[in-house]
Amino acid sequence: MAEKYVLAIDQGTTSSRAIVFNHEGRIVGSGQKEHEQIMPRAGWVEHDAIEIWQNIREVVAVALADAQVNSDSLAAVGVTNQRETTLVWDKNTGEPVYNAIVWQDTRTGKIIEQLGGDEGQDKYKARVGLPLATYFCGPKVKWILDNVEGARARAEAGDLVMGTMDTWVIWNLTGGVDGGKHVTDVTNASRTMLMDLKTLSWDPEIAADMGIPLSMLPEIKSSSEVYGYGRPAGLLYDVPIAGDLGDQQAATFGQAAFEPGMAKNTYGTGCFMIMNTGEEIVPSKNGLLTTVCYKIGDNKPIYALEGSIALAGSLVQWLRDQLGIISSAPEVESLAADDNGGIYFVPAFSGLFAPYWRSDARGAIVGMTRFVDKSHFARAALEATAYQTREVLDAMEADSGVTLAELKVDGGMTMNETLMQFQADQVGVPVIRPVVAETTALGAAYAAGIAVGYWDGEQDVIDNWAEAKRWEPKMEDGERDRLYRQWKKAVTRTLDWVDDDVKE
Repeated sequence: MAEKYVLAIDQGTTSSRAIVFNHEGRIVGSGQKEHEQIMPRAGWVEHDAIEIWQNIREVVAVALADAQVNSDSLAAVGVTNQRETTLVWDKNTGEPVYNAIVWQDTRTGKIIEQLGGDEGQDKYKARVGLPLATYFCGPKVKWILDNVEGARARAEAGDLVMGTMDTWVIWNLTGGVDGGKHVTDVTNASRTMLMDLKTLSWDPEIAADMGIPLSMLPEIKSSSEVYGYGRPAGLLYDVPIAGDLGDQQAATFGQAAFEPGMAKNTYGTGCFMIMNTGEEIVPSKNGLLTTVCYKIGDNKPIYALEGSIALAGSLVQWLRDQLGIISSAPEVESLAADDNGGIYFVPAFSGLFAPYWRSDARGAIVGMTRFVDKSHFARAALEATAYQTREVLDAMEADSGVTLAELKVDGGMTMNETLMQFQADQVGVPVIRPVVAETTALGAAYAAGIAVGYWDGEQDVIDNWAEAKRWEPKMEDGERDRLYRQWKKAVTRTLDWVDDDVKE
């Protein structure tokens, strides 16, 4: 019998990828294509969902060709996605009514204030695990219904549906207007501000507060089950679409972080640390999110604490595209000086996420002298990711009562030796990268493969995981604490920047 494989579609913030994995969890073929970052005005970030779907079709074909297999060789397909990016489309035509509003977008600031009212940021937190913030999906849907001509009437008539990008991809994969499945999984639903963490169902009261008809919302499924089968002619025809996890939960799954207290940090467009808390919902008192980690079939849901950082890899991209001081992302490491030259770069371009949740913050570079040059900018940009990760880890340990013995890491920036060593120095524990660093796609593949019996379960994931490299802390405690103290001081300079009379 011919060898079978699992395909993962990773619809990310800056690009879409397709990766073919074998039974050992190793990559045998891949394809990747970037999509346009649309920024109509300050604070607004959008994507063209039609462009993204076309790119996905292309990268699937490239990945299969690279692996020298066809869709008949696939046991299943898993999907993972940039989580809070939100789309509204017409279920009868398949046409989006507006571009996808990206998770980094801050246009819903006024909506957030209005929804919070006298109760403030934590109005829904006990139910959904999230503070009111521009990050999440529900307010983005409200903005579209309030601002796109005719959208609310069409939504109330039952013609419009919404979803995160996994929902859009699965709907198209399974037929689109011709019977496409309108579904999401518990991990993505837990990022909308509309799902009750305990019941794993949509909260009608919150949806009503946001003016969102329940008919728009996808059916909530587990992270590992058959949602439907590939239907477009020539693209994954009749292959089970069987895994669906938000990107950070997928990375947690791919890192085999199945025991309570295990954590991973992903360095992508943003930076995201997740700690497994098991079947227990742990409310955060230190600025973290309580979220669903994964749910396998009919098993009980597994929950997590998460710290979300808005800019990591995208800060390097900004140095490349906006400032032009590097021509490619890997150049940032060779350009970076041995120290920061006394400057600190707080990249609050979309406000500050965990553990502050301050939408009024904006980016700042502090400590400037004439000594500083572009090599210090590069170094400070890398250090910013490590400092923010330490802030999240401190909050996570305070909330959970667990002191991490090591930090598993993944994502593109883990190839940056300078950053990884500085990260180990800042968190004070070993930092470990697995053999397969693309754990987001791998986690989606595992979920899909488990659903169809290609893998037996979590133990196969554990058995496949292997360490590639480890960075041990080397910095003296005094220097570590001095740098971090200065960072915390720099953060205070970014707060209260956006006044009420500043236009969105």
